[in-house]
Amino acid sequence: MPGIALNKVMNIEVKVRLISKGNDEPVTGKEFSVRLYDKDIFNDDFLGESSPDEEGVARFVFSQSDFAKPANLDDKPDFYFLIFKSKKEIFKSKIMSNLDLSDLEEFIMKEGEVIDLGTFLIDTQSK
Repeated sequence: MPGIALNKVMNIEVKVRLISKGNDEPVTGKEFSVRLYDKDIFNDDFLGESSPDEEGVARFVFSQSDFAKPANLDDKPDFYFLIFKSKKEIFKSKIMSNLDLSDLEEFIMKEGEVIDLGTFLIDTQSK
């Protein structure tokens, strides 16, 4: 989006939408939680945990400084997320490497920058 650039002090919102495999309904309920990470060489950065809302959307709010490294050694995040059902991991996304957030961001007035990682079909049945 020309003219809009990520500001290291402005909050960034990342969202993912979860759909249940088999019935195509949104994944909702207090038993589900989603954890967002930035993959790093040594230690992955935990960026937050969220429960999906009634539309199956999990949202994470943080600043670029939560994942950017000093001297801009790693200023493009490698996001991935884990989904838990009743505290048991049921899904791990692929690593979305070297995301150029300026290509993904959508500026929403009064909300700031929102990054939509997409919609994911999840098998919510216990294994």
